[in-house]
Amino acid sequence: MANIKSQKKRILTNEKRRRRNLAVRSELKTRVKRARDGAATGAEDAQERLRLAQKRLAKAGEKGIIHKNQAARRTSRLMRDAAKQLSGD
Repeated sequence: MANIKSQKKRILTNEKRRRRNLAVRSELKTRVKRARDGAATGAEDAQERLRLAQKRLAKAGEKGIIHKNQAARRTSRLMRDAAKQLSGD
């Protein structure tokens, strides 16, 4: 355990950030999964699901929760797969 006051504060803030990041990453997985399922089944709100997943990925990349390139890569794959599914291939 740290002796230094600033380090004790840092431990607390790191834990808060870790929990927040965990929740955001969990939501990302859920949004992407719902978007993929919506595109695969041809749900009427598939476009909306895709838009929300794309938005969350971009935001997580901007905030540094995931790397910007990872956010771009995951968005690209999601859109590519959705285009295949929605076009009927």
